[in-house]
Amino acid sequence: MTIALDATYSVGEHLSGVGVYSQELMRALAAAHPEQQFQWCYRAHRYLRSLAESLPRNCRRALLQEPWLPISRGLFHGLNQRLPAMRFRKTVSTFHDLFVLTGDYSTPEFRRRFAEQARRAAAESDAIIAVSQFTARQVELLLGVEKERIHVIHHGVRAPVGPGVARENIILNVGAIQRRKNISRLVTAFEGIEPGWQLVLAGSAGFGAEEILRQIESSPRRESIRVLGYVTAEELAGWYARARVFAFPSLDEGFGMPVLEAMAAGVPVVASNRSALPEVCGKAALVVDPEDTGALRQAIEQVIQDTNLADDLIQRGRLRASEFTWKQAAEKTWGVYEKLLEKP
Repeated sequence: MTIALDATYSVGEHLSGVGVYSQELMRALAAAHPEQQFQWCYRAHRYLRSLAESLPRNCRRALLQEPWLPISRGLFHGLNQRLPAMRFRKTVSTFHDLFVLTGDYSTPEFRRRFAEQARRAAAESDAIIAVSQFTARQVELLLGVEKERIHVIHHGVRAPVGPGVARENIILNVGAIQRRKNISRLVTAFEGIEPGWQLVLAGSAGFGAEEILRQIESSPRRESIRVLGYVTAEELAGWYARARVFAFPSLDEGFGMPVLEAMAAGVPVVASNRSALPEVCGKAALVVDPEDTGALRQAIEQVIQDTNLADDLIQRGRLRASEFTWKQAAEKTWGVYEKLLEKP
């Protein structure tokens, strides 16, 4: 039986966390099961762009365009909490987060469309993969899904391979500049850090970015704050290699891939104690209340001033990051497929 996956989010110049998940998981599945035929399905707005990318030998490209869907009717995996209207023998949906439903982090129109797609995917999926226990709990409570249909499978992480450069006095944050990421409080906390440090923000503009950018422009530490916009994976690896502290005080995360990337790159992490971040960080980060700007500043200062603490966090972080692999994520995802296909 051919297994079809929604590959739409895996192409493009500016991949989101969902895009990285889609790309890594699909390639790990194809590599682990060379005997299996896969169809990578792209919605119309990404299909032409996908033609420039090479596919593994056991994968075929298909247009995911209704009412024409030249794809297998066997098993379909929606990689971003979304399913096509057509019916399959079995369907799986991956849910990354539901922050759109729980906070003022998007436009009303986006919230309406997201909610409609998520509720439908939750109702019609034979199995749901949640990327964290936190997201699994949200799917259960907010969408009314029985625990028996939910499978928690964490992301993997690839260690960023950066240049061999010396560390600099850089506090790095990776992620969209948006309200949910709590960049405003991070900027305020940074203003209390001793001179000689830079705050580097790597990520494209998102919901609420205008207000945050105005705050940065008027900050007394403006000359020490760098707003990079979206950066390539190669450029990002360079920033991970240079940074001495990674700060990620997000208010709501379904997983939080950047904290693991930072850990894998040997950067001590200060993170929020909310949503999925404590689950992902384990004991390898300093976690603080993201709404307590003073606590955030103090945690960053601890890492800056206490070299023994920083070294300990680096060692714990590398070990923690090594526990999350795409090979493992693919194996567990394949296990979900097998259980579904065993059922009549």
